[in-house]
Amino acid sequence: MTWFVTGETSKLYIKVSPNSRHNKIDGLVTMEASKRLGLRVQAPPDRGRANKAVCALLAKSLGIPKSSVRILAGEKSSLKTVGIDFPLTETDLTTLLAP
Repeated sequence: MTWFVTGETSKLYIKVSPNSRHNKIDGLVTMEASKRLGLRVQAPPDRGRANKAVCALLAKSLGIPKSSVRILAGEKSSLKTVGIDFPLTETDLTTLLAP
């Protein structure tokens, strides 16, 4: 499962590749037993820079304020759980997965 909604908050499971050439959403990435949304960010994984870039990229892609996106788990890992302060719809997910 890549995402789920609880009340007014959505959780999104992602895999981040820092130090990339471009900030980009890669679509679904198959992990061992699950799928995650793949993201590439230019920022290095140093002092939270990549995490801030992840939040900014997701916020921009969804058209919401950066303050509505936060890292819930995995701050020092490439596998992260992101909280988004509004319920994602199928349309929102389709927007994130579009090339």
